[in-house]
Amino acid sequence: MEWREQVRAAEEISDWDVAISLVSARAECYSSTDFHAHDNHLWHMDLLVRAGRFAQLTKLADTDVHARRRLNRSLHERGMDTALRHRAEAGDSHALYHLVKLLCGNGRLQEANEAVEFLGPEDEYAHQLVADFRTAADGNR
Repeated sequence: MEWREQVRAAEEISDWDVAISLVSARAECYSSTDFHAHDNHLWHMDLLVRAGRFAQLTKLADTDVHARRRLNRSLHERGMDTALRHRAEAGDSHALYHLVKLLCGNGRLQEANEAVEFLGPEDEYAHQLVADFRTAADGNR
């Protein structure tokens, strides 16, 4: 059985140790010589989320942009605004954007605006996200 088939089989039964081990051995962030290695790196990040290995993903997120993005997206998808806020407080602007989208998407525009004012007062994109949600909300009235 080819290694990808082994990974798929492991995924089907939620054997995350096997799946992660097989993929991570062939993964490389920003491989300039092998785009498959980069794809495997992204797959590895996804497997970590699916396995619920947020501590490992958080550690990788300190130095790996893909881990950071996947972690923030997963926190957003799970509605974990407190975790996103903590990451934004630590300087992760990507976490701030997910926090704003999460809060606005839940109708918490004022709270989103306050988060931007406190965590990213100079961040034009974060301000624009709030403004766009506010415009959309006003248009639905």
